[in-house]
Amino acid sequence: MAGGAAILQLRSAQPASGECDLPPVPFDLELAAGDLALIEVRSPAWAAEFADLCSGLMPLRQGSVSFLGRDWAAIPETLAAALRGRIGRVHGGGAWIGFAGTDLNILLPQLHHTRRPPAALRDAAAELARGFGLPGLPLTRPGALSASDLARAALVRAFLGEPRLLLLEHPTKGQFADLVAPLLNALAAVRDRGAAGIWLTGSDFVWNDRSFPATVRLRLTERGLLRLRLAA
Repeated sequence: MAGGAAILQLRSAQPASGECDLPPVPFDLELAAGDLALIEVRSPAWAAEFADLCSGLMPLRQGSVSFLGRDWAAIPETLAAALRGRIGRVHGGGAWIGFAGTDLNILLPQLHHTRRPPAALRDAAAELARGFGLPGLPLTRPGALSASDLARAALVRAFLGEPRLLLLEHPTKGQFADLVAPLLNALAAVRDRGAAGIWLTGSDFVWNDRSFPATVRLRLTERGLLRLRLAA
């Protein structure tokens, strides 16, 4: 860990049988402020379900999952919902509202969880969009965007609102290599502010990059999370 109090803790967290496709084994992981875990996972379904596990959305057979010192299973749903507002997530499946503009899709989670004025949120989202290579906040519906621009928009949504935890499911889709550098820059900025991140990838381009600034490398397998030695 980078030091300090834990942002995320999985302690022998075993998903309840029949609730998901994740291996029925205990998962252990602890991330502090500034930590970045790179996790190789070839199954998009496993990536999504592991992100759900970290977000307190997966019933457990045993163990616990805590975020910012709060056990998801021990807090009221209203508090859990508020805490999830501190998590930025790139959903592997998109999770877009097709009939709404992409700008509303990006802003909606924060409009629900923050008291910041909508104009300030829109300005912050536009700045993030430019940082990820978009000309500004996209206004068209998600279905009208190219796959590359939609991947960039997903990153804007995830990073908006100064999250304490980033859960990134295959954020570059294994094909948009030009997104890696701006994404790592954005991660460095939020990590400096005390956030932690999990990058779930099936991309050889990302996984085989020995310069990737992960504090821990893991592989999600049938036996759970296997910790790998960091490159020298």
